[in-house]
Amino acid sequence: MKPDAEALFTLAIDLAEPQSIGTLPGGGERRCVPIIGGTVSGRLNGRVLPGGADWQWLRPDGVADIDARYLLHSDAGEGVEVWSRGLRHGPPEVMVRLAAGEPVDPADYYFRTALRFESNAPGLQWLVRLIAIGHGQRLARQVQLQVYAVE
Repeated sequence: MKPDAEALFTLAIDLAEPQSIGTLPGGGERRCVPIIGGTVSGRLNGRVLPGGADWQWLRPDGVADIDARYLLHSDAGEGVEVWSRGLRHGPPEVMVRLAAGEPVDPADYYFRTALRFESNAPGLQWLVRLIAIGHGQRLARQVQLQVYAVE
């Protein structure tokens, strides 16, 4: 059986400058990209709170292995924790352009993530009971994710 996907919302996540800890002994670079704000719009509306981070391992094979955690605050005053694990990769020349903050068509590279949510808000229990997938686009200082519930 092939799963269906239902559109949930769009995340526009504002980012600060990446902070690198350098090359790891096994290869690749470890860095942290602070999350400084943003918005969520769709079935859930609100804002991305500052204080989260996207921890990345830029692997020797050119893949960015992403582990992001951050908080959302809905327009109704409900808090949501987001945990997102994903991968971003593409042809070397495309990845160089992304790293330089240049606009790149998202069809030119792969950026997918799996998202889980936690909240104690009664009105958001539908969200904590699903797994979502995101199709991403990296901009100079923002990540945009189109988020879908896996049915």
